[in-house]
Amino acid sequence: MSTAEMVDERSESSPLVRIRSLLPGLARAEQRVAKVVLDNPASVARRSITEVADAAGTSETTVTRFCKAIGVGGYPELRIALAADTARTEARAERDLGGEIGPEDDLAQVVRKVTFADARAVEETADQLDVATLQQVVDVIAAAGRVDVYGVAASAFVALDLQQKLHRIGRVSFAWNDTHIMLTSAAVLGSGDVAVGISHTGATTDTVEALRTARQHGATTVALTNFPRSPITEVADFVLTTAARETTFRSGAMASRIAQLTVIDCLFIGVAQRHLPTAMGALEATRDAVGPHRLETRPDGRRKTRETGK
Repeated sequence: MSTAEMVDERSESSPLVRIRSLLPGLARAEQRVAKVVLDNPASVARRSITEVADAAGTSETTVTRFCKAIGVGGYPELRIALAADTARTEARAERDLGGEIGPEDDLAQVVRKVTFADARAVEETADQLDVATLQQVVDVIAAAGRVDVYGVAASAFVALDLQQKLHRIGRVSFAWNDTHIMLTSAAVLGSGDVAVGISHTGATTDTVEALRTARQHGATTVALTNFPRSPITEVADFVLTTAARETTFRSGAMASRIAQLTVIDCLFIGVAQRHLPTAMGALEATRDAVGPHRLETRPDGRRKTRETGK
């Protein structure tokens, strides 16, 4: 999927989601315009292009270039999009607690802010997710002889989750987070195999290199990232995007993980539907296999007495 197509896809979602996702790839002057917009979108919706250019310390031409870079035709269209987004935000203003967690926040405030930010990450990811691309990824994974999943740090846990889900429905899958093993895994993949690289920033060298190696050996490659212009998209045949915003205490490991898991769940269910009889049989078999390792309880929460057969 081309960058232009990804920008078009996100044009249906919040302009702020789109700006945050494209921010790392913008020119420095355009990033200053982006900061002005992100800091106070409601204000920008009411200001002239000259006022925004002055606030960003740049020219009106740069503001226009910024609008085109994020998939908006021009500044008038940006103002309309921001006004509409502001109206949607104000409709839920009572529960919009913001994402920044300060040292003065008590634990109750922390709970409210974390849960709100996670819920918003899921909602915004769903709003901008390219379902057509997701369907293509479902198709290639459902037909794959083997699926290898790469991710490091927080993304490694998401990779393990996808591997475990696919394994439970009988699909051959492996998750790797060690650079050397990722590269050796990628080197033995081939036509008919799929490699999935998970990276919130899309710039994690280990994951990008593994996906590049897998592609060079003929595997179909899939990237899951928050930034559609990041390096990992250059080595991916298909790109799935999340829409998570990271703030204080939340860098890379929290909202991004929730958003990634949302996409993984959708992907898994799509693959399971393609092999429904086999998948249901495998799920029942794996459930039966681990059943004896669960404590039986009664409706009141007390443990049941196991039958001993004596």
